[in-house]
Amino acid sequence: MSQIIDRMLESDAFSNWMGIEVLESGKGHCKLKMLVRPEMCNGFGIAHGGITFSFADSALAFASNTHGKKCVALDCSISFPNAVKVGETIFAEAKEESLTNKTGIYLIKVTNQNNDTVALFKGTVYRTSKEW
Repeated sequence: MSQIIDRMLESDAFSNWMGIEVLESGKGHCKLKMLVRPEMCNGFGIAHGGITFSFADSALAFASNTHGKKCVALDCSISFPNAVKVGETIFAEAKEESLTNKTGIYLIKVTNQNNDTVALFKGTVYRTSKEW
């Protein structure tokens, strides 16, 4: 499982630019950590929604690929109940909710260092026939 994530990260320039650290991984699950930097912020001085979305999307990718089949996102949605500020450390935990031969559904909760929920993300993936 972690070998697959390591292979994915080797060629994932964007996740590497974001500074994502993998804390845990298992079949259908992963937990990530990231520090929010000034260049990740929008004109309001808070983390751009695209950064938080991308962070959760990386958690989706890593969790869904741990079964050994290459997976790609089909549909994703996100809500931002609280703003993320520069200097905050955020965590994304992806949990598998449903898995079939062709699709998987994952819920990703993003929290800050105070355990406040800053984003709720739902992602559906297509499970290809290609193996890692």
